[in-house]
Amino acid sequence: MEQFRQPQWWQHEPALTRVVRDLVSAELAAAHPGRVLPALSSWPLDPDLVADLGADSLDLMGAATSLADLLGFARTGSEDALLAQTRLADWIAAARASLALDDTELTFRTSGSSGAPKRCSHRLAGLWREVDELARLTPGRRRILSAVPAHHIYGFLFTVLLPQASGAALPVMDLRGSSPAALASMVAPGDLVVAHPDFWGQVAALGTVFPYDVIGVSSGAPCPDATARVLQEGGLRLLQVYGSSETAGVGWRDRAGEPYRLLPYWRRGGIERTIERTIDGVEERYPLQDWLDWTDEERFVPGGRVDQAVQVGGTNVYPAYVAEVLGMHPGVFECVVRPMRLDEGTRLKAFVVPCKAFAPESLRTELAAWIAERLGPAERPAALSFGPALPRQPNGKPADWIIDAWE
Repeated sequence: MEQFRQPQWWQHEPALTRVVRDLVSAELAAAHPGRVLPALSSWPLDPDLVADLGADSLDLMGAATSLADLLGFARTGSEDALLAQTRLADWIAAARASLALDDTELTFRTSGSSGAPKRCSHRLAGLWREVDELARLTPGRRRILSAVPAHHIYGFLFTVLLPQASGAALPVMDLRGSSPAALASMVAPGDLVVAHPDFWGQVAALGTVFPYDVIGVSSGAPCPDATARVLQEGGLRLLQVYGSSETAGVGWRDRAGEPYRLLPYWRRGGIERTIERTIDGVEERYPLQDWLDWTDEERFVPGGRVDQAVQVGGTNVYPAYVAEVLGMHPGVFECVVRPMRLDEGTRLKAFVVPCKAFAPESLRTELAAWIAERLGPAERPAALSFGPALPRQPNGKPADWIIDAWE
């Protein structure tokens, strides 16, 4: 079977710039959840992280640590190459110099928000192995349109490695500064549009009609079958990829409602909730984050997550963690956080029982500021409901609530 050439991805300046820029932007935003950073599309060509983006010494240390971890600076003795610099171009140059010495492994972090993202290391050769398969599933692409960050594993595979898989780097256009409504006027035959289910849900709601030979990719969370069918009716071939930061891609499907098919180098694990593969004669077993319903040895349908994480805007969020943060406010007696119903939206919602000394009206205002200071955008409940007791079923088990009935 033909193998695609595996170039040194970091020698392609736009690719390396996207990875470094996206990571720095995410780290600065996470360091100050209430601070509004300039949109990436409005950054200067070579921003100074302090003068232009408002970073302080702790912000720089956090971003430098994350970048060094992602690219393996420790393997080349380059751990201290960033802190003496404040310009993004110097960080990119330091990244390039370190990768020139050793680019064999990358360490991604989960997009979760429990306060301690998990580190997930991957050999570059293994990532190229997946890209070889992804290139066969998306042949003939001329351009990549991306609504996902390049420093997470999904974005790295599809917007950094895949564009270089055939040897001639494809152009990559960033969609994050554009509304999903603008996609119809931007997309062209031969495009690959890389996005997450929330983005595709908005595109589907607009009834977008796609030109011939456009492929979309969705990952990070299950794409609702109803969304996938609407997109398919609009002329889009939607490739849904199942995977995680720990495993990278595991399986794929391009028809709504059908099982996912394992990528050819994976196999069903001999232990429940695991998958296995063999690399260089070494067998590797990985635990899965979801329950899988296997239809045969090569096909499966994902069930719910074991760790109860949910996806908001392509980011893993943990409702229990968000409830814990809200519960630390002195005016909150108890609360519960859960995803909105399908007819309510795609964000989190919270039900709060106030302490007796706090009126709901004043507590709502205080909680808004509390949330903005402590939680990232995807974690913040978009609707707060108040009542004298948490919603429960007649048997005492927790119950859902309708936002409009309690607002």
